[in-house]
Parts: sequence; C-alpha cells; structure tokens
Amino acid sequence: MKVEEFEERVKGDPSFSRVSLRISLEGEILFLEGETESWEQVVELGHLAAGVEGVRGIVNRLWPRGLPKPERKREGKGKAAWDGMRADVVVVGAGIVGAGIARELSRYELEVVLVEKEEDVAWGQSKGGASWIHGFAGLDVDPTSLKAKLCVEGNALYDEWAEELDFSFKRPGLLAVVMEEELVPLLEVAAERVREHGCPVRVIGREELHRMEPGLPPEAAGALFFPTYGVVAPYEVTIALVENAVANGVKLLLGTEVIGVRVEEGRVKGVITDRGEIFTSFLVNAAGLYSDEVAELAGAPEFTIHPRKGEMLLIDWKRAGACLHNLAPGELKEDPYTKGGGISLTVDGNMLWGPTAQEVPYKEDTETTKEGMERVWRKFSKYLPSIKRTDVITAFAGVRAATYTEDFHIAPSRKVKGLVNVGGIQSPGITAAPAIARMVVDILRKEGLELREKVSFNPRRRAAPRFRELGDREREQLISLDRRYGRVVCRCEHVTEGEVVEAIRRGATTLDGIKFRTRAGMGRCQGGFCTPHLLRILSRELGRPVEELTKKGGKSRVVMGRIKEPFLGG
Repeated sequence: MKVEEFEERVKGDPSFSRVSLRISLEGEILFLEGETESWEQVVELGHLAAGVEGVRGIVNRLWPRGLPKPERKREGKGKAAWDGMRADVVVVGAGIVGAGIARELSRYELEVVLVEKEEDVAWGQSKGGASWIHGFAGLDVDPTSLKAKLCVEGNALYDEWAEELDFSFKRPGLLAVVMEEELVPLLEVAAERVREHGCPVRVIGREELHRMEPGLPPEAAGALFFPTYGVVAPYEVTIALVENAVANGVKLLLGTEVIGVRVEEGRVKGVITDRGEIFTSFLVNAAGLYSDEVAELAGAPEFTIHPRKGEMLLIDWKRAGACLHNLAPGELKEDPYTKGGGISLTVDGNMLWGPTAQEVPYKEDTETTKEGMERVWRKFSKYLPSIKRTDVITAFAGVRAATYTEDFHIAPSRKVKGLVNVGGIQSPGITAAPAIARMVVDILRKEGLELREKVSFNPRRRAAPRFRELGDREREQLISLDRRYGRVVCRCEHVTEGEVVEAIRRGATTLDGIKFRTRAGMGRCQGGFCTPHLLRILSRELGRPVEELTKKGGKSRVVMGRIKEPFLGG
C-alpha cells in the first residue's frame, strides 16, 4: 500500500468520516496529525499506516477531540554535583534494557552514565513485566523481524547472564494447551511455524500432557511443548545488571529526568537533565514508554509509543505445585495485537495469570479494574480448576511500550548523529535484553565509538543471601555473623532484618526498593504486617525521619505524622 492508497482508504471508510487527518512522509518516517473521535481510532489509523510500503516508523500525533492531553512538565530541579560531567556515552532508562546496555558498555574503557528519572531502577516496564523468558516471539510475529531474531538470541544468552550475575533463573518450559479435540490436528501446523523462528518445540498428546501437568482438567486434549521457556524476576535481573555495571565503573544517576538534548551541527553534544547537563557525543535512548519523547527532545522523531496496558493476577506461593510448567491457551486468537498471555510460574513459587492487552491513551495508567481482573480469571481459571479465587493475593497492571510497526525500533537516528534509539521494546523485550545490549554496543562501534576492552572488567556479581531459601546450617552460620538475620520482619515471605539492611546498603531508599530486593511486602498480607518494621529500619539506616520516607519516591509518603511514638519505636 502506497501513501496515496492509505489516504484514499481512510477517506473511503465511513467509520473515519469525522476524522481530521494530515499525512506527511519524511524519508522513511510517516507522520499523522489531526483529530479523531476516539482513542481506538488513533491506534487503528497508526496500525493501518504501518502497512504503507517502505515505512520504517510511524509518528502518530493524532488525538481524540475532547480528551485531555497528558501534561508533562519538564523543569529543572537545580544543579546537582554531576552538572558539567563528561561522559563517552549516556544511557537513558535504567530498566532491564538500559541496564543491560550499560553493563555491556562497562566491558570497555569508557565513561558511561546511566540516567533514570525514578528513584530506583526497574520501576517502569521492567517492574510490571511477566516473568517469562520466551522461546520465540509468537506465532503472529514475522520470523524475520527484529523482535523474533533478538528473542531467540536473548533466550540463549540467559544462562550466561544468570551464571555471571547470580539471579534466579529456571527453565520449566511452556505448554500451549488446546481444550478442543478438533484443534489437535492443527498443533503440527503450528509447530512448523514455530520452527521457522528457530525454537525447539514438540507436539504432546493427551496422555503425555496429563502426565506432565496433572492439574489440567480432563478436557485438555493436547499441547505444544516448548522446553526452552524460562522464568526470571525482571526487577531482580535489572538490579543485578546495575550492581555489576556500577561495580565496573558505570555512574548511576537516579531521580534524574532528561528534559532536553543538546544537538549542534546535527550531532549530540549533551544531555540536559532536570539536575544539570552532561556533556557527551553518544546518547542511547532506552527510555521505555518515554523513548519517543526523548527522540523528540533531540529533534529526531522516528516513532510513537502507544501505551498498551496489561493487568495480571498474582497467586499465593502456597499453591506452588498446582502447576509445573508455564501454561498458555492454545486458542485461535481474535485480536492480532494480543499475544494471549498465560499462566506464568515465578522464580519465587507464585503464579502470575495474564496479562490483558488494552490500548490506553495515558502512559501512566496502571490502575487495575474489576473488568480486567474478571477477564483474566475467566480466561485462565479453566486450565487450573484447583485454584480458587481466595488464592489470588493481589492484582497489578503494567504498560507496554508498543510502536505502530509492532517491532523493536533499534537503530541510529537518521537525523542526529550519536543518537541511538532503542524503542518499542514490548514483549519479548525482557527475553531479548541480552541480545539487544550486544546489538546496541555494535551499533555504537559502527557509529564511531572507540571500544577498548577493560582488563579489570569483572562480569560476576553475587546476590544477597535469601534467608527463606537457606538450609538450617546456613541460617545458623548467617545469624552467628549478624544477629539481625535471626529477626524475621516479613512473616509471609520470611524476610529478616539482616536482608533488609543489606538491601538498603545496596541502594534501596524506599519501601518498594526494599520490596523488589528482598520480597518483603510481597506476600499474602501485602505489607500489612511488615511495613512499620521496614519503615523503622529504613529510617534508622538512612538517618532520615519516618515522615520523609516514601513508598516509591516523589510524593508517595507513607507516614503523614506521628500519633503514637512507641508504634514506630521512635
């Protein structure tokens, strides 16, 4: 479809009769501007435009009439100690992708700065991602796409990452289960498609399926088995990457937002943050949901992120064993932009059900809904009938950073030298992260960054001890060294004071920072018991009043004032 055909198609469609649309093409980038009747039309037109021949990216500036636009104020907070810092490379975004890139760059004799607007790492997409390390990118994905290629490469690299960085990683595999006998003959057809991606797969009959997964209902008729599917905790991987990167010389700047990019004579010269400017010639834009906005700040828009929300249910780890493999529905999908979700095992024994896929106008829409939770329950509860509603301990939502081409956008900017965009990293972005890191470093090399290997680079990082996972002898040894490991502060997850103190020593400054490093507050009571204890320890270790402590930075203060001093032990 050519641009003119796209334009005629929109004009000839009665459902778009009230759409005001202006189209322009700059090189391989197609720009859409104007107004629509709904957000659904914005997304539909963006996807339709992606079918135009030769288009590399869609910049979609359409907006529905009457819908308030998100307000983003990018203002300086005052100069920080790093104002005027010089770096060879600035990486924006400390999610799993940005952290992976920064860690890969730390192998070389470079000054690398990792900038994150949140108060901690992994608080964007990485925090809300499911736990799967995919074997392949999905039946609906072109096997020649960047997403498909990097997914398979990334999967193979996870064993190396896990061994070097000491994070939890398991490969329980995935069963894509069909519940209708008439779909069983289609499994071999689907398996052939999977093999085009380079992913191992095997067709499983009814008898073998029930031996492998006894919790399935009798009507489960067959499945595809993917042995290379794995699980991680994405935030744990990100924390490990950042710790190792920092140990190898990367400077981590938290609570620092990019508010501008200095470009002179078509080349990156600096990154302007709300806390000062960093001079650099190379900028890696791994800003997740905001990567399109960072590219705009550099005057080089090449793609637009349309937020896609996913809601999930978390099942109590006490139901571990109800499911032995990751499970996915083997259904004929109706929505081409929904991967389908599944039942995910986690490295901690919980199960995650979901996610949904809902196009939303706002990037920070992480509210859960009754409708979303019910949709997840209806879709997946039939696969594990032994799980009851009372086994659900919480629900949460994350937002994916999707582009309209529905592929990763990883490339040097055609307009600004030194800018490398790493956008549209939706699922399977966590899987692809190790391969993305290597690809970006190779792009930087080709763009002129000199890479000399660092002799002192140490690829290894050791995780903090997890009291719950230790044997009695190891626990006794740990307590003999530090008695704080003998005081349990989170009863649901069996987290000790010693672990909390170690998390703070490694960088946690908020309740969520402790939660994602130790699991305190992630259990059935969701912090009902341990929160006062965590605040007391955090206050003591940081030397800050409890009233100043936050759940997740910014204005998220937990305590408004003191009512009963003994309550907090103050």
